Amino acid sequence: MLFSDALQFLQDGQMVQREGWNGKGMFVFRQIPATIDIEIIPNMQSLPDTVKAEFVTRGKSIHYNNQFAIVNQDNQINSWVPSVSDIQAEDWGLFGSD
Repeated sequence: MLFSDALQFLQDGQMVQREGWNGKGMFVFRQIPATIDIEIIPNMQSLPDTVKAEFVTRGKSIHYNNQFAIVNQDNQINSWVPSVSDIQAEDWGLFGSD
């Protein structure tokens, strides 16, 4: 499958992977856009205290959009931006469809 096809699956909420990746069980997903209300921000575990304080000072909700994430075999999640090789690859597939 081409990256353009994989991108459509990501937009539809699916998980995709490349056959050429060394780690089995790795996949990419598109994070669902979300708004985090200002009242929730102080309790977030994923933000440093300094960042939480800045958002509270601004007095507005925060918004997550347009993010891809990659998950490895140990369930570690990192941000992901496709490389030129990823974009040109033809070995994309749906995760879990083998």
